[in-house]
Amino acid sequence: MRNPEDRTPSQPTPATLKRTVGFGFLVLYGLGTIVGGGFYALTGKVAAVSGINAPVAFLLAGLLALLTGLSYAELSSRFPHSAGSARYVEAAFGGNSLAAVTGWLIICTGIVSAATLCVATIGFLQDLVNAPYALSLAALVVIITIVAVVGINEAVSAVVIITVIEVGALVYICLVKGDVVLASPERLVDVFIPTGIPAWSGIFLAAFLAFYAFIGFEDMVTLAEEVKDARRTVPRAIITSVLCTLVIYAAVATIAVLAVEPAALANARTPLAVVIADEGWFSRAGIGIVSILTGINGALVQVIMAARVVYGMSKRGQAPVWLGAINPRTRTPIRASLLAGAVILGLALTFDLATLAKITSAIILVIFAMVNLSLLIIKRDQAAPSGDIAVPQPVPLLGALACTALLLFQVWNLTV
Repeated sequence: MRNPEDRTPSQPTPATLKRTVGFGFLVLYGLGTIVGGGFYALTGKVAAVSGINAPVAFLLAGLLALLTGLSYAELSSRFPHSAGSARYVEAAFGGNSLAAVTGWLIICTGIVSAATLCVATIGFLQDLVNAPYALSLAALVVIITIVAVVGINEAVSAVVIITVIEVGALVYICLVKGDVVLASPERLVDVFIPTGIPAWSGIFLAAFLAFYAFIGFEDMVTLAEEVKDARRTVPRAIITSVLCTLVIYAAVATIAVLAVEPAALANARTPLAVVIADEGWFSRAGIGIVSILTGINGALVQVIMAARVVYGMSKRGQAPVWLGAINPRTRTPIRASLLAGAVILGLALTFDLATLAKITSAIILVIFAMVNLSLLIIKRDQAAPSGDIAVPQPVPLLGALACTALLLFQVWNLTV
């Protein structure tokens, strides 16, 4: 009889992603993907279009984002995989072709968005210090990529820390300037009850712009294979993150339009700094520093997301296998992360901020429309397993229509 120790060793078990992320961390990660440079930069532009009704525009944009967020919540419960949107499209339409296209669109969105945020961050930095553009940009991309490949706990921890800071800055604005609401509560009627067609027209136009500030919740599903009890945790974290963001944006936007004339917000490069201008230099500089952190935070999240979508797609034969390899020590897709970092640097050095932002927005709207349509088809053809989150049928239908309308608006806006 052979000694067990004489048996031929089995092949080593392939490294897999590590399930260490809980509900609290995932909610903070979600807030980090949504709250960021979009809101910090767009508040003034939204006020320029909708005036004192800017909070209503943010509320409307948030409700539109919530429709797609609910679709992602149900889909993430049905399919708790890192490939995210690509997996949902594959389940709905069958075959690999359309799913592969969706996956690569998601990867492009993450990479272009990260490049956008890196360019914006260096712009924030140059407002504070005289930093060489190309060198600073290269250093930023390298640092973000290193953090992304070190490990998911370290990366998510960095995102959580920065998220606490950037959300804390918005809470600080509410605390130090909240008295403007108490001082003139009657003005809330003017803010939240618009009258006349021109007012509503401005609100709808501004809502399309404000929608960009809510993009990011879709990245949460790419961590599904690193989340504890993903079927329950991911959907609840998505809904919680979007709702929390909606409340924060509405509160800060309300204070902003009551504390500062909309025209002054519209003309400011850092509108939130204008809101607390009378609090002194320290507060204004603090908002500038937080703006830098929001850019870093958002770019890091995009690198994490893009690398994990590549990993999920490689497992299904939709991306090169070598890109999906997991490093045994860090348990992260290092090759995909490094490649993403290199492409991000190239884009950031080649294109300006506005061009990168427009590309990101257009791609994400296509993806959102496809995901909502996917849920419609899946709900028609498949029964939801017991215990899963299930949204009413009109939710993905309205989500698909809203995303299509936003995309058509962008196309129309380019032609006029």
